[in-house]
Amino acid sequence: MKKGIHPESYRLVVFKDMSNETMWLSKSCANTKETVVYTDGNEYPVIKLEISNTSHPFFTGKLKLVDTAGRVDKFMSKYKKYAKKN
Repeated sequence: MKKGIHPESYRLVVFKDMSNETMWLSKSCANTKETVVYTDGNEYPVIKLEISNTSHPFFTGKLKLVDTAGRVDKFMSKYKKYAKKN
């Protein structure tokens, strides 16, 4: 490996899936300002995820619509004037 190109600041970080509140502890060098108390009672930096293997339909086998950004609402409001009025 080349020296000096890999980060030196690896630390324990909690990753949290916001769709089902699952949390797990891993090492990361990603920056974050928020913290959370993990199940072991210690406080760690937290990285929030919208979807992970615990909530993705491919891994769970359950089909569900994930629309955290409100894409459907944006589309409906944008094209509302073109809808037929009955």
